[in-house]
Amino acid sequence: MENLKVTAGPFTFEARFEADLAPKTCEVFRRVLPYDSQVVHVRWSGEGVWIPLGDYDFGVEYENHTSFPAPGQIILYPGGISETEILLAYGGVHFKSKMGQLAGNHFITLTSGLENLHELGTMTLWKGAQPIRIEAA
Repeated sequence: MENLKVTAGPFTFEARFEADLAPKTCEVFRRVLPYDSQVVHVRWSGEGVWIPLGDYDFGVEYENHTSFPAPGQIILYPGGISETEILLAYGGVHFKSKMGQLAGNHFITLTSGLENLHELGTMTLWKGAQPIRIEAA
């Protein structure tokens, strides 16, 4: 199972796991599918939405990590100097927290529906938290 369906707000996106680049992160995330939560707009990083996860420990280290995810890339910050989180970039992102620059594991890439990403981001900014569901396709 490498293909995913991501529903965020009123939008549906096709996606894929980046299993060759982030095998451990993908493996542990497969175990929590289907994954339901809410996204809120980022505070420090630019054009992205995120799922704050507090001290939740997925038990993974850095792999395929980046501070600059491209639009449509989903990263998982495994925790450390800031709280654990999942971030979806919809525009320019320089991933950071009030503690400074962070890096997250790029483990999912959206493959369709990218034309709706900016609208999802601005909707989340102006209208508040939006539901998100990540499931096998």
